[in-house]
Amino acid sequence: MQIEVTVRNPSVREGMKAYARKKAERLVRYYNRVQAIRVLLDVEGLDFRCEMIADLERMHDLVGRARSGEMREAIDQAVDRVERQLHEHKDRIRNRKGRGPHPHQPTRSA
Repeated sequence: MQIEVTVRNPSVREGMKAYARKKAERLVRYYNRVQAIRVLLDVEGLDFRCEMIADLERMHDLVGRARSGEMREAIDQAVDRVERQLHEHKDRIRNRKGRGPHPHQPTRSA
């Protein structure tokens, strides 16, 4: 899996790039078909912006955007948003029709 961290404003420190990379690496724990993650860090006035784009295999990209007064907070919010989308996607795949009984429903015995 590739992780690309892009900084649009030179005032963002290297430590923040490393922090964003570390947080992005955690997303593979939730879904193993993540092919690449792009993280965009930007400073706009007094706000810090983070945009995280997860490229999934055979699926559209998942995007999490966040804006905050602290860069770490913006990164955490963006990761949480992509994480939630990954959970929803995984649940949708798991609960499709014809995929067997739901794990919480009792099975009939003959």
